[in-house]
Amino acid sequence: MLMRRLATAAAVAFLALGGFAAQAQTGDPSFNLVNRSNRTIYEAFASPSSDSNWGQDRLGQNVVPAGRSFVVRLPQGECIYDVRVVYDRQGGPAEERRNLNLCNLTELAFDGRQAQQGGQQQQQPQQRPQQAGPTGNPSFNLVNQGRQTVMQVFASLSTDQNWGPDRLGADTVAPGATFPVRLPEGPCMYDIRFVYDAGQPQERRNVNLCELTNVIVPLQ
Repeated sequence: MLMRRLATAAAVAFLALGGFAAQAQTGDPSFNLVNRSNRTIYEAFASPSSDSNWGQDRLGQNVVPAGRSFVVRLPQGECIYDVRVVYDRQGGPAEERRNLNLCNLTELAFDGRQAQQGGQQQQQPQQRPQQAGPTGNPSFNLVNQGRQTVMQVFASLSTDQNWGPDRLGADTVAPGATFPVRLPEGPCMYDIRFVYDAGQPQERRNVNLCELTNVIVPLQ
């Protein structure tokens, strides 16, 4: 009987420690938001489950049309998040997921089936910071000199908090191929991210794209 009680106590202690470790898990909670509904995702919010408010709209000035995806970039650290999307317009129908371990996910899909009509009005998104630094034409040619197909390309201003839309759209860039990535004239300093067919990404930060004509992958 004594041995059984000791074993039970040890098991309880192990489970308690395991629960504490899960709560304390840290990592990269960034994820790919996939819109599998037949409507547009107008706003997306992601905040740690311990927070009492949703915070800023993670899409910024972007939207996610039906069938498209958007990379939501979050700071490394806490993993357990609540995620909320709003369809069609600000204050429109909303759908939520709670207590998600985003560090264990690479993709999070919403299909609109659980959207609640008349989502609560959210705080206006924060204004983007004023751009500083050189300006010009940041468009470039993506040249694939590797052995893998480039499945996605993201290019966002270095001052932005999100990667924005996939610049390839429905296209891919096969080995040996070139793809023109067209960006609006203005600020030159961009972060760029490439995702290959095996799923692994490559990134470069604070790249002056106005000084480049070609960006060659794989990045060296």
